[in-house]
Amino acid sequence: MPKKKIASLRCPTCRKIVLRSDSEFPFCSERCRTIDLGKWASGGYVISTPLNNAGEDLQGDYDLSSPRRKGPNGGSSKPN
Repeated sequence: MPKKKIASLRCPTCRKIVLRSDSEFPFCSERCRTIDLGKWASGGYVISTPLNNAGEDLQGDYDLSSPRRKGPNGGSSKPN
């Protein structure tokens, strides 16, 4: 009979092994969960490369070549 595989993971903060059935999964403790949240809040985690299509999203809503720009609902608005 094959051995039953237990789902486990390492805590992202301290690297201890954590079972899927643990109450704090994927962290090993509330302390590690709070440390991870602090890293997110302080900007410790960032996306290392810029998105390639960031400029393309703006061109869909606005016509950048004309002095009158289309508003979000498709209507035009006069520049000030």
